[in-house]
Amino acid sequence: MAEAQKELKKALTPVHLWAIGVGLVISGEYFGWNYGWGVAGTVGLLIATLVITALYFTFIFSFTELTTAIPHAGGPFAYSLKAFGPLGALIAGYATLIEFLFATPAIALALGSYLHFLYPAISIQLASVASFVVFTIVNMLGIKEAAWFSLIMTILAIVELLVFIAVVAPHFQLQTFLHNPMPFGWSGVFAALPFAIWLFVCLEGVAMVAEEVKDGHRAIARGYISALLTLAVLALAVMICVGGIADWEKLDHLDYPLPESIALVLGRENPVTKLFASVGLFGLVASFHGIIISYSRQLFALARAGYLPAGLAKVSPKRQVPYVALVIGAGLGILALFLLDTSKLVILSTVGAVVVYIVSMLALFRLRKTQPDLERPFKAPLYPYFPAIALGLATIALAAMAWSYPWLCLLFFGGLAAITLFFYLSGRYKQALPTNA
Repeated sequence: MAEAQKELKKALTPVHLWAIGVGLVISGEYFGWNYGWGVAGTVGLLIATLVITALYFTFIFSFTELTTAIPHAGGPFAYSLKAFGPLGALIAGYATLIEFLFATPAIALALGSYLHFLYPAISIQLASVASFVVFTIVNMLGIKEAAWFSLIMTILAIVELLVFIAVVAPHFQLQTFLHNPMPFGWSGVFAALPFAIWLFVCLEGVAMVAEEVKDGHRAIARGYISALLTLAVLALAVMICVGGIADWEKLDHLDYPLPESIALVLGRENPVTKLFASVGLFGLVASFHGIIISYSRQLFALARAGYLPAGLAKVSPKRQVPYVALVIGAGLGILALFLLDTSKLVILSTVGAVVVYIVSMLALFRLRKTQPDLERPFKAPLYPYFPAIALGLATIALAAMAWSYPWLCLLFFGGLAAITLFFYLSGRYKQALPTNA
């Protein structure tokens, strides 16, 4: 009975994975990326985004090899455990948690800001806290129900972005997009990298539901690749359209750049503006909901393997969801939204992301060497070039963020050092499982 309560239900198909993948990320098209204009200008952020798009194409095609070979709720944690042992797993698990746990309060603040845009009497922070409560409860219903909700929200979010592009594209002006295009030169491009990463960050969260996939190998590959293509097209289209509507200085500090863009085109009181802001919540909800799924599975996997308290691995008998991990993750997210603003949450989340990408690509190279006979239903194309490009670009991105945002990076790595010290001094490393659990 105890073992049964540490198993997750297999219920997901490729369509669910596409929806979860796009849903995890699509809020990045709604807000967050525009903070990059404040440090790089329109062209500077566009260059950073093209570099990061190359990073994600090479990374996801390589990462899919790991996900299909080792379908595990821990995702990068599990791959690093197999490749490097407990310390590598600890680094990957910590970075993944930082990525997902700090992304959710950033999205929650954007949800609150959208509601405040519609109804100024609503408190942004109160609405943000309410979002955590509501969607944690939704996730308690079960993975299949949560995935269907994610599918519906994702489709609505994509439709909305297409409508947005159709409304604002006729008003695009090249001279507006090229206004003060690179005010800080190439150093601004490096500073903009975390905001470009925000357009794709958390996509690898699909790996966290790998244990819950039917016909796992094919479904995972199809889900990842279709999600990546969808997101790349939407990200570039939205960024270029918004940049040609108004001088970027009017939009680089807002958590709701899309409804503000439509307000500039049609007028703030126009019914279409109000409607867009209302349905704009779909994209934020899709990502918020999807990331809750992912961070709860990461907490569950780390606890099940002995890296975190065992209570976090408890699964509800009926719904088979990690309910303790859901509640604890929500509590941490609510705390973070009171301590940090949106831009800092975005930067910390993306620092965690690039560390995950670096460790994952190193694990891919290591496992190719040490376990050549491991079954790999999907192999990284153009090996070793794709994973090498992903590794190189991720390393450059991490170095750029350390240079541009040293205090936030110090906070990230200081936390990692403290966790590592506790892990060994407490003797917890002796309890950690040496193989996949």
